[in-house]
Amino acid sequence: MKDLQLKPQTWVVIADGEKALFMVNKGDAEYPNLHVFREEEQDNPPNREQAANRPGRFNDGTGPQRSAVDDTDWHQLAKDRFAKDLAEILYKRAHANKFEALVLAADPSTLGELRKELHQSVTERIVAELDKDLTKHPIDEIEKMLSWSRPDNFDKDL
Repeated sequence: MKDLQLKPQTWVVIADGEKALFMVNKGDAEYPNLHVFREEEQDNPPNREQAANRPGRFNDGTGPQRSAVDDTDWHQLAKDRFAKDLAEILYKRAHANKFEALVLAADPSTLGELRKELHQSVTERIVAELDKDLTKHPIDEIEKMLSWSRPDNFDKDL
């Protein structure tokens, strides 16, 4: 990301694997004015509350040794599924020409999952990606962060 120009009507999607905010810039590149027009959220309790049993075990052979089997990480699977759902929403909106430019901001794990799932019609419209979790930041702080044109300035207030 060299110079981020958050032009009017640019969409900004901020996600963290459990929550996503869809915003549109109603301001200009120098003074963005982000308006939330859609919010997606999923109830994703910790893995310990989703797993049915303790992790399985199996015998290593004839002796008394037993080894543990890794249990499925249901919490992470739900986050990955949420990223896939976001990619589907973005695809449908891009296909309907609802936006021309898109800024994605998500924690590194969610951003990686989104990249794998995004359709080419969406990736062609991405003007910037930020590997930061901004879902808990107030919108005025996000506007300030996105109005800076250099990515090395972006990390100063975080």
